[in-house]
Amino acid sequence: MAMEQVIQTFKQKNAGERLPVVRLEIDYELVSLHDAMQAGDLEEMKHSKERLQLLREEWLRLTKPVPL
Repeated sequence: MAMEQVIQTFKQKNAGERLPVVRLEIDYELVSLHDAMQAGDLEEMKHSKERLQLLREEWLRLTKPVPL
């Protein structure tokens, strides 16, 4: 097995473990955003949106198909 294949296999296993955590983090951040919107806290809304964008990017990286 080539080194590149070993690295890809490791990434796939790591992604499988990380995905549920990212999903929980997204859910939590959505609740935080909702609370900030209800309170009219613009600074917290901005922070939540930034965090959600980072989590979205991570989610997309983790779910990107690995070429064989």
